[in-house]
Amino acid sequence: MRYQVKNVLAAQAELGECPVWSVREQALYFVDILAPALHRFDPQSGEHKIMPVPEHIGCFGLNEQGGFVAALRSGVCLLDEEGIITRRVAANPGEAAFSRFNDGRVDRHGRFWCGSLWEPQDRNGGKLCRLDEHLRLTVEAEDIKISNGLAFSPDDKWMYHTDTPNGVLYRYPVDDKGDIGPREVIRHFVQEQGGLPDGAAVDCEGFYWSAMFDGSRVIRLNPVTGEIVDEIPLPVRWPTMVAFGGPDLKTLYITSSREDRSAEELAAYPQSGDVFAVEVAVAGLPEPLFRQA
Repeated sequence: MRYQVKNVLAAQAELGECPVWSVREQALYFVDILAPALHRFDPQSGEHKIMPVPEHIGCFGLNEQGGFVAALRSGVCLLDEEGIITRRVAANPGEAAFSRFNDGRVDRHGRFWCGSLWEPQDRNGGKLCRLDEHLRLTVEAEDIKISNGLAFSPDDKWMYHTDTPNGVLYRYPVDDKGDIGPREVIRHFVQEQGGLPDGAAVDCEGFYWSAMFDGSRVIRLNPVTGEIVDEIPLPVRWPTMVAFGGPDLKTLYITSSREDRSAEELAAYPQSGDVFAVEVAVAGLPEPLFRQA
């Protein structure tokens, strides 16, 4: 299938990440981790709202009670509709001076999962955490350098997760309580052979769509065999994450980065940091809402 990729928002984000489609609002939310800010984009009107936050914001979820649950550098917080912190609920379980939260999402049981990265990258110091309905944060997995690519199978039996610099896609069995079993390797990636797996989403057929950082593409992958069954070439080298949106959830939104890029690199890829959209044949799944007890 030939895809037409459109630049829908010239955000020029330093590190655009975590696109989340609100079915209720028919709007796309995403973050610029390093700005730091939460963004809202209405594709119909073109309205773009930027809500600054006081520290690095790695990921967030839409809250059933309104506003957001978000993983900031210092820990997990609840934010109101304007992105203002209303409650700090859990501290970063790592060393906040050397680690920050990164990729994450809400599962279909209403729990918020958030992973962290180890900034020195001299060891696997990242963690994968879960926030339950009682606002208790627990560390569920470690031995990670940069936590990324968190997504769940349509039947909720598997959780997918990538470690970007280590170039690996895992899956974990997961039960209704959110307890995960031993991880399995689905696929290893080599940066020089098409990039490394970053943020991701799963479609209604259970296939895994991954933004390939430093690879100028998004891939659709069989989550059992690891086979790449489709890909979308992009006009940027550093895509970061994908999200399904639009009225039929067949619009794939893609965020991107311009972090730490030279003037020469940005001249070659001037749209770096922008948000892109492409129509795909298979719909995604509605993004769940975080539920508090």
